[in-house]
This record gives sequence, structure tokens and C-alpha cells, in this order.
Amino acid sequence: MRSIRAAAVGAVTMSLALAASACGGGSSTGGGSNDSPKTLTYWASNQGASIAVDKKVLQPELDKFEKQTGIKVKLEVVPWSDLLNRILTATTSGQGPDVLNIGNTWSASLQATGALLPWDAKNFDKIGGEDRFVDSALGSTGAQGKDPAAVPLYSMAYALYYNKKMFADAGIAKPPATWDELIADGKKLSKGGKWGLGAEGSNPSENIHHTFVFAKQHGADFFTADGKPDFTSDGAVAAVKQYVDLMAKDKIIAPGNAEYAQNQSVSDFAKGKNAMLLWQSASSNLTSQGMSEDAYGIAPMPVQSGTPGTGTNVNSMVAGINMAVFKNTDNLDGATKFVKFMTGDAEQKILNTAYSTIPPVKTAQSDAAFNTPANAVLKDTLAKSAVALPQVADESQFETAIGTAVKELFADAAAGRAVTTASVKAKLEKAQQQMPKK
Repeated sequence: MRSIRAAAVGAVTMSLALAASACGGGSSTGGGSNDSPKTLTYWASNQGASIAVDKKVLQPELDKFEKQTGIKVKLEVVPWSDLLNRILTATTSGQGPDVLNIGNTWSASLQATGALLPWDAKNFDKIGGEDRFVDSALGSTGAQGKDPAAVPLYSMAYALYYNKKMFADAGIAKPPATWDELIADGKKLSKGGKWGLGAEGSNPSENIHHTFVFAKQHGADFFTADGKPDFTSDGAVAAVKQYVDLMAKDKIIAPGNAEYAQNQSVSDFAKGKNAMLLWQSASSNLTSQGMSEDAYGIAPMPVQSGTPGTGTNVNSMVAGINMAVFKNTDNLDGATKFVKFMTGDAEQKILNTAYSTIPPVKTAQSDAAFNTPANAVLKDTLAKSAVALPQVADESQFETAIGTAVKELFADAAAGRAVTTASVKAKLEKAQQQMPKK
């Protein structure tokens, strides 16, 4: 999901949402209806460099849908910092949109509220069938063994973006493939007020995405096979420490990045302040900030050793945006038609081109527009070396607890306080204590 998201929601909020087993959407009846067949409300996530950019991308497509169906879509683009709280409030109040975007990592948590329309075989048939979508995207639509709570809309993967001129000036011939290489390159590049790498240290979601990948590379996970939190294993502790050490020990990330939470690292990269950026499908964002596509290269995210591949060489989480429908919408037929429209081949090409994302629809993904060298890196990552974040009901609390722990560790690093194995483990123990008791 888009990295500027901040899942600032505690266990108390989620427990309230879990109690609202049939709430949400536009209807107060607790079940879907077609009482308002001519209108839909749609909460879109902030995918572009600004909300204004999103409105410019989306409104022509919504106008097209209205012309085809006679259904007017009332659009609101919601910032990631507000989106999850807004959704959870809607699940408890019963007052929300008909259709909404959710980060795919939230799928199982929001599924557990019972507020979202299940996408069973009958509902999937209404939009062309489940087999239209790629497996990696379907893997982040809800808990295993249950009907998906959402439908894939945009697929993303992390990649390493690097400034070609800064690399050339430093005598670096190729992008790093391992973390040791990235650190060595980063030290060469961190001089003259510029830094090797950017980060969003105050963004819990960005922290989670990276530490999850590091944990996988260390052969660890943050949950046991039966879904219980396991935050303090040796692999998990090593993963968090390795990520924070890029600032604390290796000193290739500026201390000020500990306060970054809203896209600032992308802006710094576009301005040439940082030589490298670890980001999800960043091309359109960089273009909107004035950086030419010729100015940067795209490579797979680093691994511990070797090259990206299966097993411990995971180098991205399966990132993306899903579309969901509140179960008690008052335009159930219209909402289904809208999902079908947005996931149709034509719209998939338009929208994913605009956001430099990858279509989760197989036929759209094969289009020539998505076979550029940049997209090839993202597609290959999604197909071969990306894995979904845990699809468990407590995923949102996990993001908040661990993401905040990492945020605090970055603050320690920026302030010059030691980040040790013991201090990392203590933070993770505290985070685990914040999780709901089973």
C-alpha cells in the first residue's frame, strides 16, 4: 500500500470495530439495498503526489462511469494519515461510503469487522471472475480460507531507486544488490550535505514494510503459524536493528529523516539530496516533482547475499490497493458495477499508468505499457520475490505497535542514543504487550 500511510490506530479502536459486525456503508439497515440507485460515494486513497493530483486522475474516469451507467460517483480522496481511522469510524457508526480503497495489508483486519461485502464466487462472477486477477494480489485480500474482503485495484512492489549522476560522480558502476554493498555505496555518497539513502523514520507503515522484509531475510516472522504475535525472536530483533542501523551505525541516512512521515524522502530524492530511495512504485511521484525518468535507475531491493529469489531472499512485501464495498451500501448493484468498471481492462490501463503501478488484472498487466524496464523490475519482484504481510485480524495493531517501536528507535538514533540489541528487544517486547490478548 502507499507508503505515506500511517496506521495510527490502537487496539481499543479496533476492538470497537470488531464489535460492529454488520455496520458500514451508506445504509443504516445493517444490510445492502438499492434504495439510492443513482448515486455512490467513493473514498479513494491518496495515490499521487497530492490530493489534487488524484482528483485530476480520477474525476474524468468517474464522469465516464456516470455517462455509461447514469450513476453519479461522489469522490473524496482521503489522506493515508486519516484513512484507516475514517474507515474504522464508519464500521462502528454505520455511516460511510459505498465503495472505498483500502491498503491491502488491512484486508484481514477489516474483514474481521464484518462490515465489508464478502467477494464470494457469485460476487466475483459479476465483475468477470476471480481468475482475472494475479495470485500475488489475491493473496492480500483477506484471511486464508475466507471469501476475500476486497478486490485488487493497484499492485505495487518496493524497488531501489538510485540517482545515476550521483552514482557516476562517486565512481559507483552499478546499483547495490546486497545490504553490505548498499552500505558501502551509501558511505561514499554521504558527503557534502548529501546522503546515501532516504527513509521515513516517523512513518509506522513504512517502518513495518521494511522491517517485515528484513525479518523474512533473517528467516523470521512477526507471527506464529497460528497467528500469535512473535515479535522478539532473534530474527525479528536482528531485522529491526539492521534497518535502524542504517542511520544509527552506518550513518547513511540523515538524522532528520527520523521525523519524516509524509513523502519527504521522495522529495529529497527528487531534489538530489539523497542518492538512493527504497519506495513503492515511485515513478509517477518523482515525475510530478520534476525529476526526469532519465535521471534515475530502478533495481531490485537488496538482499542479505546473492540475488533476489525465493525463500529468504524476499525483497518486498506485496504492496497494493484494494477496492472494498461496505456491506450495507444503499446502492449494492451500483457499487458492484463500479468495481467492475474500475477493474476492467481499459480502466486498469489508464489508472495504473497514471500511478506507475502494476495492474493486478492479468490481461491488463500484459499490455505493452507495463513492460517497460522500470515496470519489469516491479513485475518480476511481485512474481518471484515478494510476500504478503500477515493476513491476520490483528494486522492493523501489529503495524501500529511495531511501526511505532521502530519510530522510537529512529528517534534514539537521531538523538545519538545507542541502539543496541537489548534496546531493540525491549521496544519489541513492549510492542508485543500492546497486542490484543488471545
